[in-house]
Amino acid sequence: MFPWDGPLPAPHIRTLADMAEVLAEPMGAGGDPGRPLYFMYRDLARNDHDRAWLEGHVLRYDATVIPPGRVGGEYVKTKGHFHPENRVGVRFPEVYEVVTGKAHFLLQTWMADDVVLVEGSAGDVVVIPPGYGHVTINPGEEELVLANIVSTAFSSEYGPYVKRHGAAYYEMADGTLAPNPAYEDPAPIRLAAPAAVPAFCTGRKSPLYSLVGKEKCLDYLNRPEKYGKAFSGCLRDLAEQPACAPMP
Repeated sequence: MFPWDGPLPAPHIRTLADMAEVLAEPMGAGGDPGRPLYFMYRDLARNDHDRAWLEGHVLRYDATVIPPGRVGGEYVKTKGHFHPENRVGVRFPEVYEVVTGKAHFLLQTWMADDVVLVEGSAGDVVVIPPGYGHVTINPGEEELVLANIVSTAFSSEYGPYVKRHGAAYYEMADGTLAPNPAYEDPAPIRLAAPAAVPAFCTGRKSPLYSLVGKEKCLDYLNRPEKYGKAFSGCLRDLAEQPACAPMP
């Protein structure tokens, strides 16, 4: 169980059967289709005041728990999704915090002409820029707990990942990143690390929930078109070069 001191609803559970279409091995080498792979706690708030603020600003705070494990030869991961465009034609972003454990965020553009693997550990905050889909992988031996804040003005788009049987690469438990044959020519993976984004009030050891009530810090989640410069520096690669391209 993750650390949380507010009301906790029953989780939404992704099972092996739910994930079959995005796995390297479609049914996990014949595993139990009812096996729970991860748990999503959506629309959390510690009190009525916080909930009213989030709802009034068209935002939602969630948590995801991903136990360690394998599905066939692949690490357990989330299903993967993109976000649609807002009313001015810019895709919605999202922001994640690694609460406990180790996370690999596999980001890719719609055409997979940019693919970025972001390594995160407890306390890291990762901004998913407009135009990037993402899968989160638990490559560790302990439970991974994530928090996120996202706009409630849209529903996530899982179809592109389902259609292409997952992300451009599968992270295997033997340490390899196996290309997904459903993609004709995906970009090579760039390795990246999280970076603080002052415009978004994000940084290591700055819990996401502390931003609830701070409108200026979370405005970008509904109005990304105002923050193109900030998004261009939201991540850095391991050679200290910007790892987030301008908004595609």
